[in-house]
Amino acid sequence: MSSKITDDIDRLSVPGLIKSTDRPVQNLSTEQRAALNRKGNQFFNEGDVESAKRIFVTTGYSDGLTRIGDKLSEKGAELDALKMYWLAHNRRKADPLIEKMAKLIATMLTD
Repeated sequence: MSSKITDDIDRLSVPGLIKSTDRPVQNLSTEQRAALNRKGNQFFNEGDVESAKRIFVTTGYSDGLTRIGDKLSEKGAELDALKMYWLAHNRRKADPLIEKMAKLIATMLTD
């Protein structure tokens, strides 16, 4: 198996690919959600992507989740990026990653 495929397989062997518990908190008021999203945007703009991610997952802020996914994808963390796109309901960005991972799995099964 090539080194690239081996690296991709190693990245897939993480526990809990996409947890269903990473859903937005339902009982936040509109004002609370907006304030948290502003704070998340501030963290994101300051480079604190992890803090921004925690806030955006909590609020379900799709634009913020997509931007986090883009950052993760740039770093090569495509599985984590897929999770953010999925939580953001951003099929346009999630579908190509799903297709790529499906091809990877198909290659693994044929080798």
